[in-house]
Amino acid sequence: MSFMRGDLLTKTQKLVKGLAKAEPVWLKAMEQAPPAMFCRTDGKVKRISLPEDVYIKKFFQKHSDSKHEDAIKINSFEPPPARVFGLRVLELKEQGVNEEEAMAVADMEYRSERKEKKKAYARLKQIARLRGRKPPPNPYPSAIKEVQAEERKYVRDRFFNPKMLDIVQKLKEERAAEMQDRMRGGSGGW
Repeated sequence: MSFMRGDLLTKTQKLVKGLAKAEPVWLKAMEQAPPAMFCRTDGKVKRISLPEDVYIKKFFQKHSDSKHEDAIKINSFEPPPARVFGLRVLELKEQGVNEEEAMAVADMEYRSERKEKKKAYARLKQIARLRGRKPPPNPYPSAIKEVQAEERKYVRDRFFNPKMLDIVQKLKEERAAEMQDRMRGGSGGW
């Protein structure tokens, strides 16, 4: 089946040359600017690993709650705290600090930064209360709280939306009918 080998361009060229197919409109344009060719590997694809990945794994072992609290912002240019930790350890190791001390320093910096963020927000809330205003939203919310805030409107919706109330009422009626069927079937069988 050698005629099946190749990409779309070569297959189409063979079909056109063999008069099996009329020349498509796009063929000349594609011949002038062919698509990029990616080589296929017969073996497994090598996994990409960065030098700081070892320290990121250690970070998550030590701070497992960080997976939920320090969300990765896809549209942000700031790296996640775990990557900052790993890069800081590598930076300290390049300066000649041994691995344990470098990890301890990076860990201390991470913890102090989190404390500073919490203190800053507490101060913002305090200022807002003194001025008699509503406190600002938390600039450093946990990922779980962000998701809960997004879902809150849907949770409230189930209590007040008439369509939802109708569905709940139907489910209750079905459940009551099932219970009555069980009661009828259970009394005659024993």
